[in-house]
Amino acid sequence: MSNQERLGNRERKVSFDGPRELDAFKRDIDLRQLAISLGYEVDRRESWRGSTVLRSGADKIVVKRNTNGHYVFFSVRDDLDHGTVIDFLQSRHNLNLGAVRQLLRPWIGRPPVSPRLPALQPTCSDRMRVEREYGVMADPLQHPYLEHERCLPASVLASLRFAGRVRIDRRGNAVFPHFDVDGLCGYEIKNHGFTGFAAGGKKGLWFSHTRPGDRRLVLAESAIDALSHAVLFPDREDQTRYGSLAGKPNAQQSTLIQLTIARMSEVVEVVAAFDADTAGRSLVEVVRLAAARAGRKFDFRGHLPTDQGDDWNDVLRKVTASKNSRSPRDFEGQTRQKSDTTRLPAK
Repeated sequence: MSNQERLGNRERKVSFDGPRELDAFKRDIDLRQLAISLGYEVDRRESWRGSTVLRSGADKIVVKRNTNGHYVFFSVRDDLDHGTVIDFLQSRHNLNLGAVRQLLRPWIGRPPVSPRLPALQPTCSDRMRVEREYGVMADPLQHPYLEHERCLPASVLASLRFAGRVRIDRRGNAVFPHFDVDGLCGYEIKNHGFTGFAAGGKKGLWFSHTRPGDRRLVLAESAIDALSHAVLFPDREDQTRYGSLAGKPNAQQSTLIQLTIARMSEVVEVVAAFDADTAGRSLVEVVRLAAARAGRKFDFRGHLPTDQGDDWNDVLRKVTASKNSRSPRDFEGQTRQKSDTTRLPAK
């Protein structure tokens, strides 16, 4: 089938002059729909509000809308492969501008076709930069820093709950994506002796994958602490979702905590699993107040390690290093008895 047939064979006259027609192509033609017509498929697992990931063979692109309303894309395989719908066609089909115009004119005014896709919200340049940099990071099978130094088992990192929620950049740093109501907004960066955050990004919340039947939410200061809590206290029924703040929360994060709880179909318990220090206890109170505003009935529990100053990864590393034969489940009982734990019903 020719490109003309695949892109639509309806010819229609347009009254636009050259620049206005080009602007209409970029603004009015949903690049995602056009890509689907050329054989691309939406990767719904990696897509989120404001960003759609599509694949065709080895080609993987991310489609967004910039602040002037144009649909734009970038390839995660080639830093030079990015632009508008015009660049997309020219780079993949070796077409001149005149041929591109002929192919795109039938799409002006064309009603959406199946599959119907949610509208993309315009994205500022900083968020575009964050997503582009994150998009080219590796989603590896192994995480040397997390496995060897932080004692996080590969089986947990690769589980359905956490797979894809940790990436590695070209320096070998562990990267944890943060999300707000519009999608990816930044990412936390961790390595030996180093903690950073995406340039131009903003803190949202890091999340594990979620499921409709989740009944429990565990929030920690860092993603590593949240993962450590999951290792120490595994949920055999896999009905727990995990999140983290990356340090002292901002106003937006408190709102995101509230929205997260409000949107859970059935929440029974919220656990604030923070450090055993003054700052950690303050964060428990911050989360408690945010959770109470969600307007749901559930148990709230502050869960801190036994030893003053420890975080949950400190606990995990101690358990891993110990020659004692006790299992993490045995250790859980002791920790729960001695930790700073209270039950507070949300009102």
